[in-house]
Amino acid sequence: MTEQISLEKIQTLLLDHVAATDDMPFGPDVIVYRVCGKMFALLAWKEAPMFINLKCDPFQAELLRAEYPAVKPGYHMNKKHWNSVCLDGSVPWPLVCQLADDSYELIVAGLKKSEREALKKGGRFLV
Repeated sequence: MTEQISLEKIQTLLLDHVAATDDMPFGPDVIVYRVCGKMFALLAWKEAPMFINLKCDPFQAELLRAEYPAVKPGYHMNKKHWNSVCLDGSVPWPLVCQLADDSYELIVAGLKKSEREALKKGGRFLV
């Protein structure tokens, strides 16, 4: 197992997405990351270790849960479409990055066409 992922590292990853914002609508223990007002990640940053909820293709979600004990059905989320990933270092950082990108892109794909077009003008092709 590698070292736990720091709060700064995961926040930088999530906020690096085009038009990503964060807020705490559920209180100070959880940070929600959004694009165009739609949640793509939920970070339980006060947990030890932290965990993050990310949207995922249902088939891939099942595969990840089978391969990594630190990946579980999304806590307080639709368990078919969301995973909770424990950031204890047991899930490789490149995979955490890919899962965050996939979650963001799944949410972007569900946005209105006008919102997707506006995001493309932000300098990054998304969907």
